[in-house]
Amino acid sequence: MPELFVNGEGMRGGGVHHNIAGHPFLGPARTAPAYRFFSVRDEFPGIAPGGIAAIVGELYDVPLTVLAERFLPGEPPELELGVLRLDDGRAVLSMVLRPEEVASGRHTDISAAGGWRAYRGA
Repeated sequence: MPELFVNGEGMRGGGVHHNIAGHPFLGPARTAPAYRFFSVRDEFPGIAPGGIAAIVGELYDVPLTVLAERFLPGEPPELELGVLRLDDGRAVLSMVLRPEEVASGRHTDISAAGGWRAYRGA
């Protein structure tokens, strides 16, 4: 099964975690230091390549059918499924901010926070 990195409401206790709950939690994870992190409408985060931040999240083992039928339909239109690199070099699936959304300048860069929970708690 593919590994899925979540960094916002998909994490344990988050508003859409129910879409992957019950699938193996593989532990906390961190991306390689190669990303930018954004707050979209202050409702959810969006990660994008091209930065120097390492983003904290969680890793799950989720079947593709669950991703296609339960997880993806609940995701906001600003995000798309992509591939990220973790700090240990592994490539994993994750929701990423669409390039046109990054280019729009509408979203607040929260890369310095290093994670959604850290940002929301600040």
